[in-house]
Amino acid sequence: MDKIELRKNAITMLKSVSEQERKNIEGKLTQNIVESNIWEQSDVVGITISNGFEWNTKPIIEAAWDEGKSICVPKCRPKERKLDFYRINTYEQLEVVYYNLLEPIPEVTQRVDKDMIDLLIVPGLLFDRSGFRIGFGGGYYDRFLSDFPNNRISLASNAQIVEGLPTEPYDIPVDKIITESGFLR
Repeated sequence: MDKIELRKNAITMLKSVSEQERKNIEGKLTQNIVESNIWEQSDVVGITISNGFEWNTKPIIEAAWDEGKSICVPKCRPKERKLDFYRINTYEQLEVVYYNLLEPIPEVTQRVDKDMIDLLIVPGLLFDRSGFRIGFGGGYYDRFLSDFPNNRISLASNAQIVEGLPTEPYDIPVDKIITESGFLR
């Protein structure tokens, strides 16, 4: 199967998760990350604002705020296919952009250099045990990760872990994957 077909199948699978199962998985994902050593050692966390069928990231964001951590969320630069991260202190510092995504409002937030982000939570649809992933197809995160110096993890259900994925030379793996069962890699 090619990446397009794998991506389509993963989205279908994620959309079919029942509401109760979704809440159970999200609770375990949040618990596993906020109880981890990586989390404890991180002061600045980069994370997307979840949308639609993605695992809910708001409990993680709110746990970070409760612990006094800084949260940085990405803003896409579509012409360059790049990401910039901005520190947010409240959801009111976000705006709805294309594809109904929530992104930071640059005028009311502070841009954060990538080397200042201690922990980057990288989104994805499918993952293999080597940390390679299939994302949403824009290549934004692979470009960002190419020289990202710190911890890179992803959140995924056990059902999103597969045996081997097609990879390209520019694909960058994450260091660890957190599932409802714990850490992989």
